[in-house]
Order: sequence, then structure tokens, then C-alpha cells
Amino acid sequence: MKKTILGLLACLGAYTLQASAAPPVINKEVQFIVPASAGAALDSVARKLQEMLLARKLVTDMIVLNRPGASSQVALNVLDQHPGDPHYLMTLATSIVNNHYLGNIKVSYKDYTPIAMLLDGYVGVLVRADSPFKTAMDLVSHLKKNPGDLNIAIAATLGNDVHVGVAKPLMRAGVDISRLTFVPFKSSGESITNLIGGNVDVVGATTPTIIPALQTGKVRLLVIGSPQRLHGILRDTPTWKELGIDVVTSSPQGVMAPKGLTPAQVKFWESALKQVSDTPEWQEFLERNQWAPRYLDARDTADMLASETQSVQEVLSKLKVKKAQGG
Repeated sequence: MKKTILGLLACLGAYTLQASAAPPVINKEVQFIVPASAGAALDSVARKLQEMLLARKLVTDMIVLNRPGASSQVALNVLDQHPGDPHYLMTLATSIVNNHYLGNIKVSYKDYTPIAMLLDGYVGVLVRADSPFKTAMDLVSHLKKNPGDLNIAIAATLGNDVHVGVAKPLMRAGVDISRLTFVPFKSSGESITNLIGGNVDVVGATTPTIIPALQTGKVRLLVIGSPQRLHGILRDTPTWKELGIDVVTSSPQGVMAPKGLTPAQVKFWESALKQVSDTPEWQEFLERNQWAPRYLDARDTADMLASETQSVQEVLSKLKVKKAQGG
């Protein structure tokens, strides 16, 4: 009996040693791919995640790589080259839904592993400080009569979340959005510069760009697409909902990975990102940019993307955005 017990203990010890020697889920450098240039809103979120994941020792090494271009296809190519590898992450923006619908990319979010959603940004509509449009409804009234009369700047591509974020409430307000004139610029900063310079009449942008633009005193924010009024410098700006147009125009951001991750690998990143999103430092970062916290796990993120697909298609089907051949 004694030998049997000793044998069992020896086996248990060996099993425990093997289990403790199992390789960790993340055991080398993590590369976070951003489908935008350095300094853009997507980039600032990725670099804050990098800073906080490293500071909390949730990863041992992490770099941010900017891979803008080709409707995010340049960045997606990196994930495509590393199926099943949890050491590669990428910004998850709902533009992947838009670009797939338009045929700009052949893949959809279903070809990757959504990990988590982290925040909501909101799309606002700006004019110059000396614009004759004092309110959003002044602008709506004008566009109902003369839909193609104004140049509306957005960044960075036609059909993206900012484009939809401007068009959707106008559509709901009765404007023929198929006749609107949208002008794409490389960045929202460039859009604002052209607005101030008089080259365009209206700009659609998200809050991180809106805030410094307002601080110049040269532009006026007519409306914001948040569920309720924001605060700080945006506290006096009405929402579309306040104006009787039941629309929220958000620009969500999250994280995705290559296809083929195991449940354990997904769980690791869900947990790590949840830990970051629960910190006061992360909340302060969001507040500074007037972003709203929106943590969703992998399953809820996939459900949200499915819902977003239907909403985006409703608007893009009415906009005159040329679909790519084969799209």
C-alpha cells in the first residue's frame, strides 16, 4: 500500500511539473498593427495600450507598427501571414465592415479573430466660425433644398465610418444623401485646415480632432453624434437625438488578431484588455479625448459587428460611393 501511495505521489508530482512547464500563451514580442499613420486617433489608442500592457507586465515586449494604406489591406496582410499566432494584434475599426461591403478588401471581420471592443468615438459636424449655418438644422434645411451645394470634407476614404456618420443623420432628417458632395482628405487635421482656409464648407470628424480644432476659435461644432451631451469644451453642443433625429454616430475601436487563435489565447487577450480598460488611467485617457468606454468581449464584439454590418449597408447603399470591381 505504501509503495502504491508513493507511486501515485510521484506520478502526481511529474504531472504537476509538466503542467507548470507548459509554455505560456504569450511568450515573445507582441506586434500591434495600426492601419493608420503615427499620430492618428487609431495610433494613439494603440500606443496607450502598449504603454499600459507593458507597465502592468501583462506582456513582456510589445511594439506598435503603423501600416496605413489600401483600405487597411496593408495592415491586414500582416495578420494574414501569421494565422493562429496570438503575438500579432491589430486595431479593430468598423471600417473593415465598410471596406468589405464596398469591395475595397475581399476579407471581412469573420476572416480574423475579434478579441474585444474598447471604446466609442463620436462623429461631429463642423463649419467655420463665420459660417451662415448657426445650427445643425440650418445645415439640414439648406441641404434638403440644395443637396450638392456644399463640399463636405471627411477623412480618410469615402465610405468609411466618418462618411457614414455624417450621412446617416442627414438621411434620417430627409436629405437626399445620394446627391451630397463629399471630399476625402488624408486626415481629419487636413480636413480642418481646408475648412479654415475656405476650400470646403463642412467637415465631419471625430472628437480627438474636434477638440483641438475648437480651441483655435476658427470653427464651430454644430452637432455631435453621442447618445447624450458630452462635457468640457463640447458641453454646449447638442446631439442629433436632441434635435429630434434618433441617431448615434459612433466610431468604435477595438482589437482583433489573426484567424485560428485557440480559446485560451482569446481568453488571455480578453482578460489583459479588460484589466487595462478597468483602470482609472484608461478612463482618464478616454475622457481626455471625449471617447466613451465600451468594453465588449470576443463574442459580444462579433455580435456588434454583425449589427454594424446591417446599419452600414443601409447608408452605403444610398450613397454614391463606387464599389470596387468584384465587390
